[in-house]
Amino acid sequence: MSSLIAEHMKDVHARMEAACARSGRDPKTVTLIAVSKTKPIEDLKEAYEAGARDFGENKVQEISEKAPEMPSDARFHMIGHLQRNKVKQVLKHAVMIHSVDSVRLAEQIQTEAEKENLHVKVLLEVNVAKEESKFGFMPEEVMDAVNVISKFPNVQICGLMTIAPFVENSEENRPVFKKLYQLSVDIDRKNIDNVTMGVLSMGMTGDYEVAIEEGATLIRVGTGIFGAR
Repeated sequence: MSSLIAEHMKDVHARMEAACARSGRDPKTVTLIAVSKTKPIEDLKEAYEAGARDFGENKVQEISEKAPEMPSDARFHMIGHLQRNKVKQVLKHAVMIHSVDSVRLAEQIQTEAEKENLHVKVLLEVNVAKEESKFGFMPEEVMDAVNVISKFPNVQICGLMTIAPFVENSEENRPVFKKLYQLSVDIDRKNIDNVTMGVLSMGMTGDYEVAIEEGATLIRVGTGIFGAR
């Protein structure tokens, strides 16, 4: 009997492919991140068996506990707010930090990465909708941040990330995704050393199809795979 998680994964992949078809994109250009925060390791292993290789966690402690329990080709992404005092712990386990929301955090990543002789891939988190409850750079602050962080030799900016507002109708978030995409294009045009804009992390369970239509390369789906928390 196939598991519920496997069924959910199949459904998400079908929807991803349909969204790619609608927008004329190759499905290979979009990666599904299974957001496994608060979920037990058994659920992650089930998702892995169903084909998931990328997992998203909000807390450093959860990444630190789960990563060693998973097969070596499972990749963990730090998608939650990262405190500067936790940077050292997360570098060992995360393939990418999606949630760089201040220059000070990037400085801390540079300091720890240099000590460990690591090159850390990061995304700058942008608070596109300017919600007070959310972290991230305001859209008009991103360029200045890029100019500073691009000079950190052990930190590589690979793109942008946003957490769109929680809405009933996913169409309402289309302008948010459009704006992040446009911002990435504007930054890319400047050809700044140590900065690429190939990664756009946007779209969650409620709106990932719209996000794909607007250029997402990473989508973060939790409830849609693992069920409600």
